[in-house]
Amino acid sequence: MRKTTDYNATDVLEGLGGAMPLGPQTLSLQSGRTGLVIVDPVVGFTRRGALSDPDAMLPMVGEVNALTQRLLEALGEKLSVFVFLDHHGPDQLEPPYPPHCQEGTGEEELDPALKWLQGHRAVTLQEKNCINGIVGALEPSAEHTLQGRDGNPVVAFSYRNTFVEWVLREGLDRLLVVGDCTDICVLDFVVTALSVRNHGLFGERRADMPIGVLARGCATYHLGDPEALGLPLVARHDRDITHHAALYFMQSRGALIVDKVTTD
Repeated sequence: MRKTTDYNATDVLEGLGGAMPLGPQTLSLQSGRTGLVIVDPVVGFTRRGALSDPDAMLPMVGEVNALTQRLLEALGEKLSVFVFLDHHGPDQLEPPYPPHCQEGTGEEELDPALKWLQGHRAVTLQEKNCINGIVGALEPSAEHTLQGRDGNPVVAFSYRNTFVEWVLREGLDRLLVVGDCTDICVLDFVVTALSVRNHGLFGERRADMPIGVLARGCATYHLGDPEALGLPLVARHDRDITHHAALYFMQSRGALIVDKVTTD
């Protein structure tokens, strides 16, 4: 395979715009109840740590902060907020990524600009120890025993999902998703939420519940020259290209790509 070391991001993006077009639209929150989902606005991604990229993330944090305050003021009781927080135990690995957001390091905490979300009556915080927030929201609810192929007992668990329960409890009519990283945790969450919806786990009346992704409210990291850090070339990660590709894939699965949010 030919090794490509140089590329022009502008040319690639122009090509993607034609081959993988986005159709951003306005999302009205005027009627019904809205769930704002904020994915991983934690220090380990926004400010410091092995996976942080402040240049990419801090503008997103500012956008999310302004959006959340605006929606709380405009919608009042018609808005509920769910925040995923990447949070790993000291010995918990998540290949292929280096240790990050480990308990006790401060990386697992909310970005300082969003600390006000803690304790707010409209906000639910959910720690997660994996990329996919829907999976991270699974909690064991019952233990039962199966018979293994060898005849020995095997312990298995039934699970409840705190995110699904939140959607049901809050009586939501739509979801609006923001956060990071667009092509990692946001993408995994959104495509899984679409499957959860289509499978009927959000309830029959939400069979076509809109799930929107605010493009400017999401961000991902940039790593233009991985070899300079001793990493293989395949670790290259252009934030503009991967951001666009992730939005396209979410759109192709049924998510709404949003460029404007209205409340009246």
